Amino acid sequence: MKLLRSRFWAALLVASAMTLSAPTLQADEGMWLYTAPPLKQLKEKYNFVPDAKWLEHLQKSSVRFNSGGSGSFVSANGLVMTNHHVGADDLQKLSTKEKDYLKDGFEAKESKDELKCKALELNVLMAIQDVTAEVNAAVKADMGPAVAFKARQQVIAGLEKGVADEAKGVRADVVTLFSGGAYHLYTFKKYTDIRLVFAPEKQIAFFGGDADNFEYPRFDLDMCFFRVYENDKPIVCEHFLKWSAAGSAAEELIFVSGHPGRTNRQNTVAELKYLRDTGYPYLLQRLNRLEVLLNSWAERSEGNRQKAEEELFGIQNSRKARIGGLQGLLDPKVMARKQAEEDRLKKFMAAAADSRAPHPEFDVIAAGEKKRAAMIKDITMLENGGGFNSQLFGIARTLLRYSDEMKKGDTDRLPEFGPARLASLKFQLFSDEPIHDDFEILKLADSLSTFATHFGADHELVKKVLAGKSPRERAFDLVSGTKVKDPEFRKKHFEAKTAPEDDAMIAVAKIIDEPSRAIRKRFETEVDEPKRQAASALAKARFALDGTNSYPDATFTLRLSYGTVKGFKEDGKDVPAFTTMVGLYDRSKEQGNKGPFELPKRWVEKKANLDLKTPFNFVSTADIIGGNSGSPVVNKKGEVVGLIFDGNIQSLVLDFVYEGEISRAVSVDSRAIIESLRKVYDAGWLADELQGKAK
Repeated sequence: MKLLRSRFWAALLVASAMTLSAPTLQADEGMWLYTAPPLKQLKEKYNFVPDAKWLEHLQKSSVRFNSGGSGSFVSANGLVMTNHHVGADDLQKLSTKEKDYLKDGFEAKESKDELKCKALELNVLMAIQDVTAEVNAAVKADMGPAVAFKARQQVIAGLEKGVADEAKGVRADVVTLFSGGAYHLYTFKKYTDIRLVFAPEKQIAFFGGDADNFEYPRFDLDMCFFRVYENDKPIVCEHFLKWSAAGSAAEELIFVSGHPGRTNRQNTVAELKYLRDTGYPYLLQRLNRLEVLLNSWAERSEGNRQKAEEELFGIQNSRKARIGGLQGLLDPKVMARKQAEEDRLKKFMAAAADSRAPHPEFDVIAAGEKKRAAMIKDITMLENGGGFNSQLFGIARTLLRYSDEMKKGDTDRLPEFGPARLASLKFQLFSDEPIHDDFEILKLADSLSTFATHFGADHELVKKVLAGKSPRERAFDLVSGTKVKDPEFRKKHFEAKTAPEDDAMIAVAKIIDEPSRAIRKRFETEVDEPKRQAASALAKARFALDGTNSYPDATFTLRLSYGTVKGFKEDGKDVPAFTTMVGLYDRSKEQGNKGPFELPKRWVEKKANLDLKTPFNFVSTADIIGGNSGSPVVNKKGEVVGLIFDGNIQSLVLDFVYEGEISRAVSVDSRAIIESLRKVYDAGWLADELQGKAK
């Protein structure tokens, strides 16, 4: 990486050699770039070094679900494995009143029975190019924050446009790494014809429900299978993962290849304090409110439950994850560790020959966090759409802004409307996925109430939005008075680059567009850009200090993690690495086979068929976070031994620090997948495809 420029950074390298010892990574720590894998650590601890061919194969077998999550190719015929909860959104979209695939599962015994998903895009990372020099060259020292931000966005848009090719299904994203210390251009092969192949019942995929979520021992068959098509035929995969015949064993080295969403390990203490004192508490208030709203509505009827189920799961999952993260931030030991890391960096920077004392970057970031705290509610309500919680509103705003942004030059638009992003945007916008009016009214009415409460009922913007009506009445008017629900309406106005303001939802999007853009610009220029420049300087210092013995925070792009299959101690008791199928039945029995612990009918009927000693779930020390759901777990041969689906409750601190003593990644065992397919679901054809057995 081309990170070292100027005499100051050269001096930092000298200071590193003279004054500070190398950092100590925790055992099995790291979400590593494929361009900088942890070869030294693997050699020293495990005497194993994957070669370039091994890494390329795993990289190109890995799949990103743009709906959120990871997956992998597991057959030559384009079969993709992921979690049931990653595919849940697609299961819900494909369901009807008569067939609830999310609840009851799905199986396509023949290719003609595979169901085409709605607006699902999968990406496979094909190439990585370091473009740090090009991006940094666009920002001059004398530029103000607004000019610098625009200059950087323009060069990024140009780089992406130069590589993206809609006709060939090529997507390009410039990824910010090390908080702006590096920029990489990622080239993806994009697939949009994705078809559902198999899913078990939700009751077994999410056995134990919210009560067992983020807990261990677990007994979840959290798997789902899709197939990728091009030109109406399954693709032929050069790179796919073979199935391990033996599965994994305790203390065995394993690898996880997936797309961790976001971590905050390189945050300054000031940034962590913002999350602890403002960001997380505010988010939890919103999540708690939404959970109560959706829970009570879902309980009123089976139809309501089906419409709200997937979104409710996401809210509950986020709520529990943020509570765990907040507990970590409130732990004095965690904050002391982060303070020690920051003090180490400050000492290193102070040792440079021409350093200034105190170094200003930390102060710039702290000032930015204060401004962020002051803006967070306004930007959440307006630009982030928190005051307009409606899928229809999101569509209306997209049409409105598209009509405005397309009048600008390619590199002058908002990033989401840049040339390289339009193909994916259009694919999502034209989807005919179901939108339910009653569910939209429920969420929109509640969010309009929050919007009005935040700004005050007498605020001019609130008066314009509500138009003299109650939030509930206004929500009904907006939902019933819009045509954006119709994909043909969207397509017509997208292609014409128009957004008719006589449409009720587009009109309300227009009302808040100017203040939304204003708060966004303020955030970009007063918070984001100053922090980015300061964080970039700190990232360069960290790189000078630690060299390649470091990895960037997660960015929902492909990373490699490693670890061992290993149990842990909880409350003084040993928790074994593996659970078994007999444990599933015991867990159900001890809970009275009721509620989230009730077994699906076929699992009761087929119990006698099963080898109850079969490993079901297992834990490992692999370093993962949200977004890794659906990642394959492979052995040294690159063979599938498991499927990541969760972490234990102790792992929720991994957003901020790695902890390897009791934090664990939780996976479905590959042997449980085969055992259940063959002996519970009579899906031997799918087990054969996974195991590479000829038909």
